[in-house]
Amino acid sequence: MVYKKIIASILTIALTFTLVGCGSADPGNVEKPAEKNDKIQIGLSIDSLLIERWSRERDLFVSKAQELGAEVNVQNANGIVEEQIKQIGYFIDKKMDVIVVIAIDDIAIKDTIAAAKKEGIKVIAYDRPIRNTNVDLYLSVDNEKVGELMAEYIKEYIGNEGTIIQVKGSPTDYNVQMVQEGFERILSTTKIKVDYAKFSDGWVAENGFAITDEYLNMGKRPDAIMCGNDNLAAHAIRALIEHRLGGKVCVVGQDADLEACQRIVEGTQYMTVYKPVEKLAIKAAERAVDMANGIPLGLKDTFDDGTYEVPYEKLEPIAVTKKNMDEVITGKYHQKNEIYLNVP
Repeated sequence: MVYKKIIASILTIALTFTLVGCGSADPGNVEKPAEKNDKIQIGLSIDSLLIERWSRERDLFVSKAQELGAEVNVQNANGIVEEQIKQIGYFIDKKMDVIVVIAIDDIAIKDTIAAAKKEGIKVIAYDRPIRNTNVDLYLSVDNEKVGELMAEYIKEYIGNEGTIIQVKGSPTDYNVQMVQEGFERILSTTKIKVDYAKFSDGWVAENGFAITDEYLNMGKRPDAIMCGNDNLAAHAIRALIEHRLGGKVCVVGQDADLEACQRIVEGTQYMTVYKPVEKLAIKAAERAVDMANGIPLGLKDTFDDGTYEVPYEKLEPIAVTKKNMDEVITGKYHQKNEIYLNVP
């Protein structure tokens, strides 16, 4: 009997420990596995938000990407190439699925883009090409066409002869070279002379004033001024106004900024080139998501980046003047009350 009691006690103790081990732990103390974020991760590196169009395109890109189920991390380099390099490096460390870059200096960021490609991250060169890097897509407008449209308008306005000056954009922006190629192609069929031409490092808008003022102080008056963008045109026009030439010289630019459209209907700027940036930003978001999902782009056009033939998708630019402002811009890109703010 004593032996049986000992065995029963041992069994009771064992059962008690078994029950404690199975059911007494506090569920609140059990760590749950971290939830994995399955959303597509896109990094967007912007040159500078001081330029009007980049703010608009950022918002459109982010909105469309989110609509498609992706998350976007936006970094603004403020026009400083060293910052852009750091920011792209940050995207690499974060293992982004796709990086979209508006390049400040495509040569300077070349090694960082190569590092992203090495990690298997897809790269889209947005608006500006990134040469010798074999990016997965170059998405832009036809920049040579932009230059052609500028030259065609100047030719139409001043005739087959005349003197012009050029306030070019940043020399590190390869688009500037492509615009110039298109511009020169049309001018070569005329007797129009480029009497003065300078670059604006970093796209600093105030250089538009300095370059134009410098030329006018030589006692010369151009028939037309070709400006790299509408910001430069704004300051070139300011110099013309100070020399009492406002509205008397044909000034052309690009981007169809709101203030440029206002100047056109007021008569101080003659033409701008509208680039369908809404379509460009939305298309970039769609392409980025497709790339992350492994969907083929199916593009036939390619761009020679200096070493590789990369997939190229381009949109067509449109010349905008006072005559077709309402047809192309009003109610679509800018509102009528904004465009005609200063016009009775």
